[in-house]
Amino acid sequence: MLEKYLDIQPEVAMALANNQPVVALESTIISHGMPYPRNVETALLVEQTIRDQGAVPATIAIIGGRLKVGLDEEQIRHLGQAGAAVTKVSRRDIPFIVAGKKDGATTVAATMILAEMAGIKVFATGGIGGVHRGAQETFDISADLQELANTDVAVVCAGAKSILDLALTREYLETQGVPVIGYQTDSLPAFYTRESEHGIDYRLDSAEEIALALKAKWEMALKGGVVVANPIPVEYAMAPELITAAIETALREAEEQGISGKESTPFLLARVCELTGGNSLDSNIQLVLNNARLGADIAKHYCA
Repeated sequence: MLEKYLDIQPEVAMALANNQPVVALESTIISHGMPYPRNVETALLVEQTIRDQGAVPATIAIIGGRLKVGLDEEQIRHLGQAGAAVTKVSRRDIPFIVAGKKDGATTVAATMILAEMAGIKVFATGGIGGVHRGAQETFDISADLQELANTDVAVVCAGAKSILDLALTREYLETQGVPVIGYQTDSLPAFYTRESEHGIDYRLDSAEEIALALKAKWEMALKGGVVVANPIPVEYAMAPELITAAIETALREAEEQGISGKESTPFLLARVCELTGGNSLDSNIQLVLNNARLGADIAKHYCA
């Protein structure tokens, strides 16, 4: 039945059939996360980084109503040039974009869903969504968290985006039974910064240890994903006071302009980039590359 909707790129399909490592990548970061042409350059660089580590990249999106697991350069360029005109797709949106034969850039949640359909177990991204600040009044909670509770995919990230309420995000993950692994860290990374005041569930210092834990979890039919929190490299981390000031300004402006829901994250990230003179974009790119390298290593050990 899935073949009616799903296209797996031949290289990706061959790797999966032969138990070779594959790493899923999202496409919202292309259409909504960065300006053109930096978004396309970064997407291609992330794919090459995964190849250099000995794994196969599978960038995921919806093109013309088809679920695509693995994109070619032309498709990546199309998503990058179209930018925000491409629908940002989470779980609820998938059937409508497919039925309407439209293009969709997949969020963390939607990428996890399509990765699981294809049989991919490891997904590398920048940061997961979470509980937004002020959620006590707005109930604004990313669908990424519920997907992590239900979908058997490990998400390698630099923690949750620092524009979020990290304490409530951490509490939500704990309630849903989603383990948070700290890769060579005892603290939950905060996207642009390597540390936060929030802890992790288990510190694991090698990709092999992480792969063994994933294998044990899913072989015992313990449903749900895993957050692998990988701190941004030291040389690209931003000063906490600088990023905090930028985030607070961006949040205030978003409130004044009435920006909320799924439009808030792209606005906040873009505004933080402007307020930091572009430094946050450079940091964002480097942390994605760092996560791609770790994701490839985990995928290799998982297959082994």
